[in-house]
Amino acid sequence: MQLIRAVSAALALALAPLMAAAQSAAPAGYPSKPIRLIVPYAAGGLPDSVARTVAQRLTERMGQSVVIDNRPGGNGVIAFQVLQQSSPGDGHAFIVSDGSMLSITPLVNRQVPYQVGKDILPVSLIARSPLFVVAHPKTGVTNFQQFIDLVKSKPDEFTYGSSGIGSTHHLTMEALKAALDLKVRHVPFRGSGQSTPALVGGQVEFSVAALPSMAGFVKAGQVRILASNAASRSPQAPDVPAIAEVVPGFDFAVVIGAMAAAGTPQWAIDRLAGEIAQVVKMPEVIRTFDGAVIEAVGAGPADYAKVIARENELMARAAKAADLKPE
Repeated sequence: MQLIRAVSAALALALAPLMAAAQSAAPAGYPSKPIRLIVPYAAGGLPDSVARTVAQRLTERMGQSVVIDNRPGGNGVIAFQVLQQSSPGDGHAFIVSDGSMLSITPLVNRQVPYQVGKDILPVSLIARSPLFVVAHPKTGVTNFQQFIDLVKSKPDEFTYGSSGIGSTHHLTMEALKAALDLKVRHVPFRGSGQSTPALVGGQVEFSVAALPSMAGFVKAGQVRILASNAASRSPQAPDVPAIAEVVPGFDFAVVIGAMAAAGTPQWAIDRLAGEIAQVVKMPEVIRTFDGAVIEAVGAGPADYAKVIARENELMARAAKAADLKPE
């Protein structure tokens, strides 16, 4: 039932752009006050970094300050409530988040107050960034196939760390386990600030992590990168294979996008989507993103809707494999 609900929501989201009202030109003088980008996480994470990089350039292009409003808590629920209270009709407030508040939060929280495609609408797919399966050197594993062979040879003997139950990190590994019939035990931590030291210290043998948080340890030989969870190899890490090369269709890369509350004028959505599309083409933005292993995208509402719909479907399957229960 949970999977059916998630897929139904995804289909509704995919159809939403087709049902949107006809576009109209933005009124003269828009934006007339600072634009808020509400981030449902504390400062410093991936969505926050993407939002801040883009906000700086949007400020220059739109003639008004574009400010970041960090509202962590509730896995996106608090940020959505703030968005709803921000006069959506004037088009000056948006959310910038990864897809988990759309695809994962509804799977684990029965009380989510929004439905994608109805209460919250896609604006722009800003960027995507892969996560990586990594190993502690004590395992002797140096590549992805060795990881598969080792885990298969010793079921339930090894552990992997994630940034928390229901995180993209967690569901990436659970989807991989289901696809390849692997048995490796999950050890959840409170964010990558705990899971990364646990791997480096050898408390767990494997982990799923963002490359920037691991880069220094990789260089020092304290961890080894095995594979990425994106649909193809990352342009920033071309020597690292994608899990999709072994499991066709596998794609759990983190997607970062801008979203609007229902009632936001179409002209405001179109304006922000168009400006973001131009910003992410700027050489200085691309360089900043490359340094953090982030791929600039800048796709508009219709394309973003399709990406969210697919992510919702994949996450629903992974949640089922992980036996996640809504609370």
